[in-house]
Amino acid sequence: MSEPRQITDSETNPLLKAWVTPFAAPPFDEIKPEHFLPAFEQAFADHSAEIAAITNDPAAPDFANTITALERSGKLLSKVAAVFYDLVSAHSNPAILEIDKEVSLRMARHWNPIMMNAVLFGRIAHLHENRASLGLTPEQLRLLERTYTRFHRSGAGLSDEAKTRMAEINERLAQLGTGFSHHLLGDEQDWFLELGEADRQGLPESLIAGAKAAAEERGMAGKAIVTLSRSSVEPFLKSSARRDLREKVYKAFIARGDNGNANDNNATIVQVLKLREESAKLLGYPTFAAYRLEDSMAKTPEAVRSLLERVWKPARARALADRDDMQALITEEGGNFKLAAWDWRFYAEKLRLQRANFDDAAIKPYLALDNMIAAAFDCATRLFGVTFEERKDVPVWHPDVRVWEMKGRDGKHKALFYGDYFARPSKRSGAWMTSLRDQQKLDGDVAPLILNICNFTKGADGGPSLLSPDDARTLFHEFGHGLHGMLSNVTYPSLSGTAVFTDFVELPSQLYEHWQERPEVLQKFARHYQTVEPLPDDLLQRFLAARKFNQGFATVEFVSSALVDLEFHTQPASAAEDVRAFERRELEKIGMPEEIALRHRPTQFGHIFTGDHYAAGYYSYMWSEVMDADAFGAFEEAGDIFDPAVAKRLHDDIYSSGGSVDPEAAYEAFRGRPPEPDALLRRRGLLDTAKAA
Repeated sequence: MSEPRQITDSETNPLLKAWVTPFAAPPFDEIKPEHFLPAFEQAFADHSAEIAAITNDPAAPDFANTITALERSGKLLSKVAAVFYDLVSAHSNPAILEIDKEVSLRMARHWNPIMMNAVLFGRIAHLHENRASLGLTPEQLRLLERTYTRFHRSGAGLSDEAKTRMAEINERLAQLGTGFSHHLLGDEQDWFLELGEADRQGLPESLIAGAKAAAEERGMAGKAIVTLSRSSVEPFLKSSARRDLREKVYKAFIARGDNGNANDNNATIVQVLKLREESAKLLGYPTFAAYRLEDSMAKTPEAVRSLLERVWKPARARALADRDDMQALITEEGGNFKLAAWDWRFYAEKLRLQRANFDDAAIKPYLALDNMIAAAFDCATRLFGVTFEERKDVPVWHPDVRVWEMKGRDGKHKALFYGDYFARPSKRSGAWMTSLRDQQKLDGDVAPLILNICNFTKGADGGPSLLSPDDARTLFHEFGHGLHGMLSNVTYPSLSGTAVFTDFVELPSQLYEHWQERPEVLQKFARHYQTVEPLPDDLLQRFLAARKFNQGFATVEFVSSALVDLEFHTQPASAAEDVRAFERRELEKIGMPEEIALRHRPTQFGHIFTGDHYAAGYYSYMWSEVMDADAFGAFEEAGDIFDPAVAKRLHDDIYSSGGSVDPEAAYEAFRGRPPEPDALLRRRGLLDTAKAA
C-alpha cells in the first residue's frame, strides 16, 4: 500500500499556517493525516533550536533568559500535538493510528535530550539555589520550583551512562503505552452483541434506541447492538432479564486486552512495570510508587495505602451485606443459582426498587443530554458569572461535536468549549477533558480551547440522548475539569489550568458533581423529554434517597483497582510476571468479593498503562474526594449552594489559580482549614459502617 503523500509546504499545510478561524481555533475541516508528520518535523526542529539558544546563551542565567524562555519555547509542537492527540483518542482511523506509533517514539526521542540536558539543568539549578535573592513573584517562584523538580525527576542530574539508559527506557515506554491503547481500542472495535427481539427482555426503550443508534454508527442500520463502551455495557447489565446475555456481555467487557489475540496486553504490562522499576532505581528510589508519589499531595505509598484501607473495610462490609440481600432476593424469586458478577447490577436495581422505590429507568426520561448540558452551564453562570453561547462557525473533527463560547462576567471572550458526547468506534472508551490550547498571559491574553469527550449512547432516529444518573454525573465531572481549564488565570503556560498534582486535579471535577444531584438544579432542568413536565417531586425525593444505595459496590470496585495499581508499582516487577496470577493474589489478599470485578482489570487499565499520568496514582480520585466532600460543605454551611462569597473563594483559590499555588495552601485558603477526613465516608454513606467496624 502506498504511503499518503506528505504535505510539507508551510503555505499549504494547515498545521503550519496561521489559523484564520474564529478565535484561531484549529481548522479541522482542512487537516488530513498526511499533514502531521511534516508538521511534527518542523515543530521538533523549531523547539530544538529554541532549546539550543537557551542552553548556549552566553549571558549568565536569569529568570527571563532561562525559565521564561523555556515557557515560550515549543509553541508549534504544543499546537500540533494537541490537535493530533485529540484525533488519536476521539476520532482515529488506521492512518492516524499508524502515525501515532511513529510520533510516540519520536516524541520520546525529542524530549529525552532536553529533559536530561546537563547544561540547561545547570542554569535552572543555579537559579533554584539562589531563588530567595531573585525578587520573584509568588507565581514565578512556583514556576521555578516546578521547572527544577521536573528536570531533576527526569534524570537531568544523572551520569551520562544512566542518562543513555533512561532515554532508552523512555522511548520503549512511549511505544508500549501507545500499543496498550491501540490494543484496547482494537478489542472494543472488534466486539458487539446483536440484539434480536427475544434478546431485549427487560430493556427500557431508551436503551433499545441507543442500541439502534450504535448499530447505525457501525453501518448496521435497522439492527440493535450492545458494544463494549461502558455506557452501553452498564445499562444493559442493569436491565437485561436475559441472564445468559448478561454473562456474555460482562465477560467480554472484563476480558478486553486479555484475549490471547493480537490485542492482548499482558506482555505489555510486564514490560512496562520492569522499565518503570528500572527508571525509578536509576533515579534513586526503591520503587516506582515511591518515585511517583514523592511529587504529589500524598507523598508516600504508605499514606495512599492508609487512605485506601480506611475506606476498604466499611465498603467491603456494606457490599457483602448487599450481596446477601440480593442472594435472598434471588431465592425469593425461585432462582436456584448463586449471585454472580454479571448479576450484581441487575439485582442491585431490584433491591434499590424494593428499598427506595427507585430505579434508573424511571429518571432517565428526565435526564436528556441537552438539558444536563444546560444545567452544567447554568451552575457555572450562577457560581462564576460566566455565560455560554453555541457557535456554529468553529471547525470540528466530527459532525457530532458542538462548540460554545464562554464569556466572563464582564461579557468578554474567555474560552471555547468543545463537547464531543457520543460513543463511536473511532473513539477510545471513557470520558476525559483535554485542551487544544491552554490559557496564559505571558504573550498577550491567550484564551483556552477546552474539550470534554464522553461516550454517551446516542438517541435513535434523531431523538434525544437520555442519560443515566451516572452519565449525568460524568457530564458534570468532566465539565468541572473543563472549568478548571477555562477559568484559569495565570501568566505561565506550565502552570495553566489542570497543571496540578494528580491527586488535586480531581477536586474541581468531583466537587462540581455535587451540583448535578441537588434538588435546586434537578427541579429546574430535569424535564421529561416528551412532555417537558418537570421531574415529579416524589420521584426526585426517591432519587435523592437512593443516591447512597450500592455505594459499597462502587467503592469496592474503585478501591480494589487503586490498591492493585499501588501493588503493581510497590512490589518488585518480577512479582507480576504472570499478570493474571498477580491480580488474583492481590484480590485474595484484600478479601475481594468474588461477585465484584475491578473497575479496571489490568489489561484494560488505560489510566495507568497508556502513559504514567495515573500510574501509582489511581487513588487520586479518592484523595480528591476527601477534599471535594469537605469543600461542598462550605456551601452547605453558608445555606446557599450558590453563595457568592464562597463561590468567589472557590473561583480565586481553586478554579483560577491553576498550578501557581501549592495545593494544600490553595485548599486551606478556600476552606480556612485542612479537609475533614470523615467527609468522604459521610458522602458515600459509609460513616456508620466505619464506626461499627
